[in-house]
Amino acid sequence: MSKIKVALIGVGNCASALVQGLCFYRNAETETEATGLRHLRLGGFHPRDIQIAAAFDIDGRKVGHDLSEAIFAEPNNTPKLMEVPWQNVTVQKGPVLDGVSPALSKVVQISDAPEVDVAESLRESGAEIVVNLLPSGAVNASQWYAEQAIKAGCAFVNATPAYIASDAVWAGKFEDSGLPVVGDDLIDQVGATTVHKTLLRLLSEHGVRITETYQLDVGGGTESLDTLERTRRTKRLIKTRSVRSVLPYEADVVAGSMDYVDFLGNKRDSYFWIKGLYFCKVPMRIDLRLSTIDAPNAGSMLLDVIRAMKIALQRGMKGAVLSISAYAFKQPPKLVPLEKAEKMFMEFVEGKVGV
Repeated sequence: MSKIKVALIGVGNCASALVQGLCFYRNAETETEATGLRHLRLGGFHPRDIQIAAAFDIDGRKVGHDLSEAIFAEPNNTPKLMEVPWQNVTVQKGPVLDGVSPALSKVVQISDAPEVDVAESLRESGAEIVVNLLPSGAVNASQWYAEQAIKAGCAFVNATPAYIASDAVWAGKFEDSGLPVVGDDLIDQVGATTVHKTLLRLLSEHGVRITETYQLDVGGGTESLDTLERTRRTKRLIKTRSVRSVLPYEADVVAGSMDYVDFLGNKRDSYFWIKGLYFCKVPMRIDLRLSTIDAPNAGSMLLDVIRAMKIALQRGMKGAVLSISAYAFKQPPKLVPLEKAEKMFMEFVEGKVGV
């Protein structure tokens, strides 16, 4: 099969985990060797079929360097999972726009290199899918890169909370251009939102009446810092809406409240509190903590999404692709129950549905 050529927007922790994962699973041939992946092969594509063709960032410690070096440059702090060979992809300077908040300006060193023509660079690289991994608060920059993807004739994956795939106007722009788009706000593989929704659905199906529940996240790293300053309310709205959707009745739900602790590095602690009533209205309560490393949580989902987008391109699909968005994102164009989203995605991969 032909390579799936991908361009990365933002060479932060998630990009680091993705590139390391491509190397880690390159020679895996069995499911046992592919521990940590949902799908070793998807639609006939293996992770080694994915090739990073271009990368863009604004930090001087990354711009001008090979991707193999840039993914380990500060302020990135995700763990080094393995040695990454020379990628022959030089990180290029993109525009700053709103990519650096006042808080991030203390940790990001903006490169003095000239900005490149991103659309032209995408065309020259042969990239067919653009993956947006910018900080959560970079809404203008996310939209600007979406425009560049359209100009270059590339599909667009929006891993950020910026409303693009779920926005009718933006989805329309991609449809008019004959290109697919998916998003918004990538779901983690071992994510607090998914765990929270699964617990609530299980309890509700067993007859428990949930009355109150919350989810609190505490993390380190640049993404947590940016979320705290700029997108806390947006993330809370998206997560709360997603979690509440699994309950067939009204309940007090709060999800996605975020705080930042510097020394946690790329770690994240998520706290769950669930209160409800079961037989004869006897009260019950659950207190849980989930501890993860943030960046690797994006890897498995990104590998699935990238391969699914290649399938969408092969089929000539355009506009927002619901089956991919509902499966892998917290804010798809339409919220779909977990089990239905999983079924829709696999039916899409197998060619049984075309949305």
